Amino acid sequence: MRVVVWIAEQTWEACIDAVATWAADDATVVLVHVTPSDVQGAAHHAFAGMLGRRGTDADPGDTVAHSAAASATGLLDAAEARLGRAAERDIRIGRVEREVVDAADGADLLVVARDGDDARLGPKSLGPHPRFVVDHAPCPVLLVWPGAAPAVGSIPPPPDRPPGKHHGPGHHDPHDREHGHHGRRRPPEPPAPQG
Repeated sequence: MRVVVWIAEQTWEACIDAVATWAADDATVVLVHVTPSDVQGAAHHAFAGMLGRRGTDADPGDTVAHSAAASATGLLDAAEARLGRAAERDIRIGRVEREVVDAADGADLLVVARDGDDARLGPKSLGPHPRFVVDHAPCPVLLVWPGAAPAVGSIPPPPDRPPGKHHGPGHHDPHDREHGHHGRRRPPEPPAPQG
């Protein structure tokens, strides 16, 4: 079994703990860290814009790249130590969400942590990058909370809907007298005989 684990700065501990709990001891574990390409690119382009083609100073984009690589290595060292066994490493630079999906190609399981609202259950518990990864992963995904999961009572109540309003195709409100079985409109009642 090949288990790919997305190692992100704020949530990696929960992912590693999930692997220790759920992955078999003989599973191949791959730790993936992605540095956003826009960070290095922004530093490089800002430097090029200030100095034009005549600049002879060191490009800060290179400094950012070296710093990011050192940070990724340190994070993966800590993740492997917490895991307590050897793991493969996959250090990437690019669009974070797409690189994680690409790294999961051929995996049996991808471990991802929620990074959004951790106070309540629901879709806002996923930021844009994990949402993209969950929606596009080419393998099963184990989605974990970075801490304790909120209580079920944190789900907001459903919105009130006025009676007789339809909630989509095929919806049938049993209290709606205008519609019969399966939401089809009933024919009008014949007029009552006069007499």
